[in-house]
Amino acid sequence: MQIVINPNRSEWNDILMRPTQTVDDIEGTVNGIFEDVSQNGDAAIAKYTNKFDGVALESNIATINEIEESLQLVPEKLKNAIKQAKANIEAFHKAQKTSKVSVETTGGVDCWQEKRPIQKVGLYIPGGTAPLFSTVLMLAVPAQIAGCSDIVLCSPPNKEGKLAPEILFAAQLCGVTKIIKVGGIQAIAGLTFGTKSIPKVYKIFGPGNQYVTVAKQIATKYGVAIDMPAGPSELLVMADDTANAAYVASDLLSQAEHGTDSQVILVSTSKRLIYDVYKEVEKQLEVLPRKAIAEKAIANSKLIYVEDDATALEMIDEYGPEHYIICCKNEDLYVDNINNAGSVFIGDYTPESAGDYASGTNHTLPTNGFSKAYSGVNLDSFMKQMTFQKISKEGLLNIGETIELMAEAEGLQAHKNAVSIRLKDLK
Repeated sequence: MQIVINPNRSEWNDILMRPTQTVDDIEGTVNGIFEDVSQNGDAAIAKYTNKFDGVALESNIATINEIEESLQLVPEKLKNAIKQAKANIEAFHKAQKTSKVSVETTGGVDCWQEKRPIQKVGLYIPGGTAPLFSTVLMLAVPAQIAGCSDIVLCSPPNKEGKLAPEILFAAQLCGVTKIIKVGGIQAIAGLTFGTKSIPKVYKIFGPGNQYVTVAKQIATKYGVAIDMPAGPSELLVMADDTANAAYVASDLLSQAEHGTDSQVILVSTSKRLIYDVYKEVEKQLEVLPRKAIAEKAIANSKLIYVEDDATALEMIDEYGPEHYIICCKNEDLYVDNINNAGSVFIGDYTPESAGDYASGTNHTLPTNGFSKAYSGVNLDSFMKQMTFQKISKEGLLNIGETIELMAEAEGLQAHKNAVSIRLKDLK
C-alpha cells in the first residue's frame, strides 16, 4: 500500500482515483453483445456463456432437481446462518414500510401518495471468483417484502454448468420465481430485451464487475431501470491513534479480497497508526487464501495521513466511499458530518463484514463516488410511489380560476378549457 503524508488538495483527485477502466474502454464490447442478444436471443446468450464462462449448456434455466440437490449440499450450520441473516435483513427492511401519505391541500382537494411494487425485477448475482449468495438475500428479501410478482435471478454458471448450491438454497428460501444460469453482459442484455428463456424485466438490481456496471447503464437506454451504478467494491476507514491496527488491517483486507479492481483506503490523523496498519496488512495478507487477489487490490490502495479532523472529513466526502468505517475517539464528529457514503460502520466492533452478511442493512451500495447522489438498495428501491387526487365540486371552485390563469399564461388553451367547461356547469 502506498503511504501518503499530508497531500496537497491539488493532488487529491489523483490520489483518490479509482483503479477502474472508463466507460469508453468497455462500451464498445457491451454494445456489441447487446445488439447480438437483441437480434439472436438465446443463441447469443449460449454463445457468450460458452465464450466467457467456458461451458455449453443444454438449458440455462436451473431445474427443480438442481434446486432440490442444493438443499442436500449446503451444510446444516450454513443453512441456519443464512436463515439468521435472512431474518435480520427482513426485520430491517420490513421496518422501512411507510403508510399512505394523505393531505387536503385546500378545501375539497384531496391528494395522496401510495406505493406499489415493481412487478418484474431482475437480480444479478456475481459468481466469478466468489459466488455471492449473500447478495441473493440482500436483493430477494426486499423484493419479496415489496410484493414484486416476478423475481428473476441471473448468475454465471461454473465450468460444470451449475450454480453454487448456496445461491440456489438462498434463492428458493427468498421466493425467487426463476433462476437463470447466465452471467456478465449477456445476462444484463437478456433481462433488458427478454429471450425465450429469460424474461424481460422492468428494473435490474445487483453488483458486478466493470462490464456488468456499464451493461446496466446501457440497459437504461432501452427503457429498463437500474438500482444504481455498482461496480468493484471499495472501503474507506477513518481511524485515529485510539484504533486497533490489527482490526483496521483486517477490514481493509476484507474488501481487498473481493477482486483485483477493488480499492481500500485508510485516512488517519495518526502517523503511528498508519505504519502499524501497514505492518499488519503485510502480516495478515500472508495467510489469506485469496492472497493473490488481495495483493493486486492492495497495490491500488492508499494509507493517507492528514493533520486534522476537518481535512479528513473533507477528503472522505470528496471520495464518497461505498463502505465507510469510523474508528475514532470522536466518532460522533465523523458520523454527524459525513454527507457522501453508501453505508457507515461505527466503532471497533462493527466490521464491514457484518453489513455484508447478517446485521440487516443492505450491502448493494453505490461505488465509484456515486454515493454523492445515489442511495444503497432499500425497500423503496423495489417500489414506485404513485400520487392520487380527487377534487370535489367545492374543490374545483376553490382552485379552478388559479388553474385557468396559469394555463392561459402558458398559452395552453385546452388546459384552461378543461377547467372552464366544468366551472361553467357549477356556477
